[in-house]
Amino acid sequence: MLPIRVFLFAVSLSINLATISRAVSSECARISDLASARARWAATQGWMLLGTAALCIALPGLVAMLGGSAHAGVALEERKLPMKFSWVACQPNCRGWVSAVGIVTADSPRDFDEFARGRQLGGATIVLDSSGGSVNDSIALGRRWRNLGVLTTVGISVQTNTAQGAPASIAPEAYCESMCVFLLLSGKTRYVPETAHVRVHQIWIGDRAGDAKAGTYSADDLMIVERDIGRLAKYTFDMGGAGDLLSLSLNVPPWEDLHELSREELRLTNLVTTDMIAEPGSPNAVVVELTPKPVQDRFVSSAVATETNPQPAESTKTAEAMGPTSGVRAAATPPGQE
Repeated sequence: MLPIRVFLFAVSLSINLATISRAVSSECARISDLASARARWAATQGWMLLGTAALCIALPGLVAMLGGSAHAGVALEERKLPMKFSWVACQPNCRGWVSAVGIVTADSPRDFDEFARGRQLGGATIVLDSSGGSVNDSIALGRRWRNLGVLTTVGISVQTNTAQGAPASIAPEAYCESMCVFLLLSGKTRYVPETAHVRVHQIWIGDRAGDAKAGTYSADDLMIVERDIGRLAKYTFDMGGAGDLLSLSLNVPPWEDLHELSREELRLTNLVTTDMIAEPGSPNAVVVELTPKPVQDRFVSSAVATETNPQPAESTKTAEAMGPTSGVRAAATPPGQE
C-alpha cells in the first residue's frame, strides 16, 4: 500500500506543479502584455505631442497664407465692382487722398457728387484702381475731376496696423484699364508709378463685348459706337491728351488682350505730366512737369468752351461696363436708349 500512496502523491504533486507553472507563466504573460501596452501608449502619447507641436507651428503660417490669398482675391474683385470713393487720411504727414476703386457705372458721377459734398477736394489727389466702365459716365466724371484741378495716379490704398496706429500708404502694383485711362487723363497733374499697369482697348457695345465676334449689329449700334468715339476724341483733346492715345486704344479689338502702355507710350500720349511726386497731398510735394506733346489749335480752343459749359451726354456702355455687379449681368439696352 505504501508504494501506491507514494506513487499517487508524486502524480498529484506533478499535476499541481504544472498547474502552478502555467498560472505563473500566464501571469507573467499578462504582466508582459500590460507593459507592452503601456509602452505603446507612451509612444502614442509622444507622437501625439509631436503632432500637436507641429500643428501649432504650422497653423499660424497656414492661416496667414490663406488670409493673404483671400485679401488678394478681394482686391481683384473690388476692381471689377461698381466704383467706390473713400477718403484716406494720413495726417499729420500729408493731407490725404481719394481712393477710387472699381468700374464706372451710370451711378458713379452722382456717387462722386455725394462723396464730395462737404469736402474740400480742390487740388486733391485721386488714386485709381479700375477696370474701366461706361464711356459717357467716365467722360462726365473726368470733367468733374478736371474742374477740381486734381492730381491723378494709379495705386492701391493700404493701411497697416502698427503699435503707432494705422499709417496709410499707396501700393503701386495696381491696374488702370479701358476707360480708367481716360479718367487718369482728367488730372491736371498725372503720375504713373513704374510698376503700375495702364492698359487700353477699343470701346464696344456693352451687352456684346463678351463675345464680340458672335454678336450681330444694326445700323443704330454702329451709330452709337461712332458717336461715342467722337465724344471720346473731343474729351481726349480737351484734357490735353494726344491723338496717339486714341490710335493705340482703337487698334485693339475686344477679342484681343488689352495693350499695356510702355513708359515711352505714356509720355507719347500725354498721360503723364510728371515723373516724380512726393507722398500724395504732402505740402512738400515735389512735382517735375514734363513738356506735353503739342495739341492742334482747333482742339485747344474748343477745350476752353467745354471746361466752362460741359454738355451732358447719354450713358453708353462699353466692354468694361459689363464687369460683375453683384453677380448679375446687366440687361441689354435698346439702341439709342442707354
